[in-house]
Amino acid sequence: MSLVRVTAGSRAHKALRAGTALLVAIVVIAIPFNSNPSVNGNLTLVMSYAVAVMGLGLLVGYAGQISLGQGAFFAIGAYAAAAMLAKTGLSYLLAVPVAAVVTFLIGLAFGIPAVRLRGLYLALVTLALAVAVGPVIKRAEPVTGGVSGLSVPQPPVPGWLAVDPDQWLYLLSLAVTALMLLLAANLTRGSLGRALVAIRDGERAARTSGINVSRTKALLFAIAGAYAGVGGALFAYGQGFVAPESFTLLLSFTFLGAVVVGGLGTVIGSVLGSLFVVFVPQYAGDVNQALTGVIYGCTLIAVVYLLPGGAAGLLRRLRRLLVGVVEPAVEPAPVVPEPEPSRPLPEAQRGVHDAVPTSDPAPAGGDPAARGLRP
Repeated sequence: MSLVRVTAGSRAHKALRAGTALLVAIVVIAIPFNSNPSVNGNLTLVMSYAVAVMGLGLLVGYAGQISLGQGAFFAIGAYAAAAMLAKTGLSYLLAVPVAAVVTFLIGLAFGIPAVRLRGLYLALVTLALAVAVGPVIKRAEPVTGGVSGLSVPQPPVPGWLAVDPDQWLYLLSLAVTALMLLLAANLTRGSLGRALVAIRDGERAARTSGINVSRTKALLFAIAGAYAGVGGALFAYGQGFVAPESFTLLLSFTFLGAVVVGGLGTVIGSVLGSLFVVFVPQYAGDVNQALTGVIYGCTLIAVVYLLPGGAAGLLRRLRRLLVGVVEPAVEPAPVVPEPEPSRPLPEAQRGVHDAVPTSDPAPAGGDPAARGLRP
């Protein structure tokens, strides 16, 4: 039983949603001004992870395609943005879309041959991509800096804004994350989202309904790669330094774990899952440094077991306990009485018009013989 019940689409429902969104916006904007630089740096890292997890969530949660190569696209996006800033002096506002375009094209090139694979075969192919990206980064020393890494100039604070550098990085990452979150929500609610759900539920049925499954899968791989590229660019901004050790194979599994913990088939779950994979290992290390992995693994198993719908599913249940949304009542259509069937008139009431006409009607007047009468 909910504490408050509102009708879907009513003024009260719209006002409640707008008020909730405004309250959340005020809270997340006020966080960096009431936290220390360490917490702000961790939250910036959470947002860079969350953007990459959004793309993987579209691929896994909506299309049912398991990918272990999201960490590779994350690394490519980070190095693309870092190289643009360090080598060419490009504006940091343009480095993010450049990283998105680069990873989009690589994801599209990878997705075209991968659309014929599914399940474990697709997971193995994407795992090979995650394994191969590290050696490639180390060999491309003129661009990536090789094993030594690459320093990234962080975005400067505008002169008209009186904030610290860590606060400015947080606000910048928050703006990009909110934009990508809104874009992902619109994608899932549109025709692409319906096509992805249809493909996940059954490819044959999707093809029968007119969906181009191969093109949709390839496009989705490209979109997921672009999301990872944007997240990698935010990671490069926040850390100020990129190196091959930051993009190990474990990163791809971390992203996949964030999708599961946050909730499959949800957009907001990417943020909740990223909070989990960033802060829980730190808290586990504070409990016992030697047993950090054990505590983190046990916590992950417990969350998956107790929350099969993920953290987003828990939020939905709490929302239903507080606010119940009911569908508006639909008035039944007025019943139109059916016309009674026509009944034939009795023989006595039949007029002359009921007589069967002849094929050669007699002309009026004239000769009786011409009218068919005998004299």
